[in-house]
Amino acid sequence: MLKTVKRMFVGKPIASADLEHQRLTKTIALAVFSSDAISSTAYATQEILLVIAFGGSSLALGLNKLIPLSIVVLFLLAIVVSSYRQTIFAYPSGGGSYVVSRENLGNKAAMLAGASLLVDYILTVAVSVCAGVRAVTSIPQLQNLADHRVLLGLAAITVITLANLRGVKESGRIFAVPTYVYIVSLLVLIGYGLARSYDLFGAHISTISEHREKFLSHADFEASKEVALLGGTLGLSRLLKGFASGAVALTGVEAISNGVPAFEKPEPRNASATMIWMGTILGGLFLGVSVLAHHVKPVALETGESVFSQMGRLVLGQGPMYYILQASTALILILAANTAYADFPRLSSIIAHDGYLPRQFANRGDRLVFSNGVLVLAVVSAVLVVVFGGDESKLIPLYAVGVFTSFTLSQTGMVRHHLKEREPAWQRGIVINVTGAIATLVVLLIVAITKFASGAWVSILVVGIVIVFFALIHKHYATVSAGLNVDVDYKPRRMNHTVVVLVGTLHRGALEGLAYAKSLHPNYLAAVTVVSDEEEQHAVEQAWHEKGIDIPLEIVHSPYRELSRPILQFIDELDARWDNDIITVVIPEFVVPGLFGKLLHNQSAFLLKGRLLFRKGTVVTSVPYHLEN
Repeated sequence: MLKTVKRMFVGKPIASADLEHQRLTKTIALAVFSSDAISSTAYATQEILLVIAFGGSSLALGLNKLIPLSIVVLFLLAIVVSSYRQTIFAYPSGGGSYVVSRENLGNKAAMLAGASLLVDYILTVAVSVCAGVRAVTSIPQLQNLADHRVLLGLAAITVITLANLRGVKESGRIFAVPTYVYIVSLLVLIGYGLARSYDLFGAHISTISEHREKFLSHADFEASKEVALLGGTLGLSRLLKGFASGAVALTGVEAISNGVPAFEKPEPRNASATMIWMGTILGGLFLGVSVLAHHVKPVALETGESVFSQMGRLVLGQGPMYYILQASTALILILAANTAYADFPRLSSIIAHDGYLPRQFANRGDRLVFSNGVLVLAVVSAVLVVVFGGDESKLIPLYAVGVFTSFTLSQTGMVRHHLKEREPAWQRGIVINVTGAIATLVVLLIVAITKFASGAWVSILVVGIVIVFFALIHKHYATVSAGLNVDVDYKPRRMNHTVVVLVGTLHRGALEGLAYAKSLHPNYLAAVTVVSDEEEQHAVEQAWHEKGIDIPLEIVHSPYRELSRPILQFIDELDARWDNDIITVVIPEFVVPGLFGKLLHNQSAFLLKGRLLFRKGTVVTSVPYHLEN
């Protein structure tokens, strides 16, 4: 039944030979790897305004600085996109910042980059899902669902997880349409809104701040009264913090460089073209939203209706186009998590191959996806949604630290790469990467300092814990590898083979086990039984004599009716008789059909095997005897 359910939701297994057919076209890849970056246009402007238009400032002051801050973010975006295009061609095997750091800056820098990216991808899922749920509950008719945002978030994570377990290409096809609908809807909003702002259609648009009660619910309107429209002051510290909030627009930019092998051939060229399209779309939409916000003056609130929804209702009214915009916004915000689902498992597999994560992360599942990584990502991000109550504003301060840490390491690593390789136009590459390294380092410091108290310290702490986790795993694998290493002159020691058969009642299964033990031709063979009184001992010895068994029978007394401890003590005593011996413990078992039948028999053999597993120089062999219905 479980297999049937799995096939229903996940699909039939895909052969390894079909891996080539699971590669992505540029059109689908843009939706898969860029949904995170493009979706940030739905909340990045709001995050800037939440900082620079509050707390002693005013809406007028904040809007006055919104476009300049957005242009600085765009400049940073252009540098990062240019750098990652170089990474795509230099390291087409994928891995992005992690691989660049490993090859050019060493393992410690690689662990920092890998930990930062993994934490960032987990936060991407949590933030995207929470922001998507907020977009849904911003629709006036659905605002009563805001109390259930945690359950809605968990449901969204479940759906995305199941889609990704079916395969990257299939999930890409499912999620491509909402991504492109969102892009078109946002272009309509920006274009039509700016046209009305400039009276191009003879239908001038008023501002939200002038008529707040028309565009906000009663609760939102009351909260918006606390936002000063004019006056106040806006210092450098608050501007830097606002810039740090807007810098979340760059999250997800590195995703394409991490997933180059997922593209159709030629992989680097297709990935590079997709990177350019992603940067162009992201930059254009982000600036467009900021310019439109500057004109229509939305009121940013920590809870309630989003800035995006306010602008949509003002520009488009509450007709079909508004609902299409909100629906596509909600979908792309939720589906932005799909970028993390595409990259987290792939990056985890690369790190696992290097021995810094459990090897299970490197295994592909039935559908040729790294399913263990998908499931771990789903579980951890779901925990974050529950812990933070489905509020993306509480999660965003944790968000950007890991992003800009990986950006800085990648840029610095590419500088080292150019100096080592000196490929054509390497001087231009160094200029881009040095500029990018300095710029992203400055942003990293701004984000870490300005958002430290509001939650960035948690992200820094978690990244540190993950690095320690990496180191412990790598140390374990290195120790195991050293212990299994075979020297040139190594020869296995000559062993004395002792076989012990555990018997109780002389049923068919026990006799089959005794016959199997004799076929091994050991140096010493014995049967052992555990009894609790003389009557039980007499019954066993009589059955042994009646069957004429020529294998020595050892009697172990256990007055307290224990099984495991007396057997282990007996094996220890037997082991002390010979040097260089290996003991094989044969456990005869009868196997009954059906789950109900198994529950009716005790599991003493299972528990004993578990304890013997950790005894050095001991082999445990089960000899099953299957009973038919």
